[in-house]
Amino acid sequence: MYSEVKEVDQKVAIKIPEPSGFKLLIKPLEVKEKTDTGVYMPDSLKSAEQTASVIGFVVKAGPDAYMDKDKFPTGPYCQEGDFVIFRSYSGTRFKIDKQEFRLINDDTVEAVVDDPRGYTRA
Repeated sequence: MYSEVKEVDQKVAIKIPEPSGFKLLIKPLEVKEKTDTGVYMPDSLKSAEQTASVIGFVVKAGPDAYMDKDKFPTGPYCQEGDFVIFRSYSGTRFKIDKQEFRLINDDTVEAVVDDPRGYTRA
């Protein structure tokens, strides 16, 4: 369902915001144009699937992310550069030149995965 994370192009990279507080900046995986069975997805369905996505790449962490020692006694759930699973529809969604990003709370990360390929929303 999802394709690999594409590199963020330069004109997008200079616009990427710094997350505030305990927020994480996530780049959701791109939804494929065509399903594994060869069916092309209409834009409306791709958009809905992208909105409901549950896996993404941690681009940046805010300065207070995972700093609460009482809440995170064993340390951070993830770090910049990890692929993570998070709750569907979570966070603040926005786009920069057609590339979607999300700001999510540090405690909404559910899991870290080594290779995001093959994961789909159930």
